[in-house]
Amino acid sequence: MTVEDPDRHNAKMAKKKAARDKIMATKTDEKGLIIVHTGKGKGKSSSAFGMIFRCIAHEMPCAVVQFIKGGMGTGERDLITGHFGDLCEFHTMGEGFTWETQDRTRDTEMAQAAWAKAKELIRDPGNRMVLLDEINIALRYGYVDVVEVTAFLAEEKPPMTHVVLTGRNAAEELIEMADLVTEMELVKHPFRSGVKAQAGVEY
Repeated sequence: MTVEDPDRHNAKMAKKKAARDKIMATKTDEKGLIIVHTGKGKGKSSSAFGMIFRCIAHEMPCAVVQFIKGGMGTGERDLITGHFGDLCEFHTMGEGFTWETQDRTRDTEMAQAAWAKAKELIRDPGNRMVLLDEINIALRYGYVDVVEVTAFLAEEKPPMTHVVLTGRNAAEELIEMADLVTEMELVKHPFRSGVKAQAGVEY
């Protein structure tokens, strides 16, 4: 490995910092963002919960609505409800994945109830961030109308409220209107090698 001359390296970094500072000086706006985490890779909900925990750390009121995940306990839910319920409302309103419930009518009813709760939480300007966990799955299966969701976000979301939407196969309409979109790419997954979901990694 070639080691760069320290003086040359320092000069290069000083130039880079000056360019970066110039760019950052132009970034002065603040707004509530629409954030989409999608893709086949792991980490969509985990990343979203990372932002929820940041809000909690800054003592910013926030909320979570889980659209698909059912009654199985998760580390995020246990930690939030057990220690930070005063700052973060947590609503698990699904009953499990569609191949587990095998009841489209019931799934639709639950997703509609979750969307009603989500709208209530988003409308409250006191909430700095609202996470709609796995809503993309509910949208993909038609349990909730994507046109209704995008119209609501465009017309009724308070200006400074962040809304995070997670799940595979995000609708193009959501991607188009979002301020920030991240697609998690699957490279390797232990499930393919026979390793089951584990506490601390998946839940």
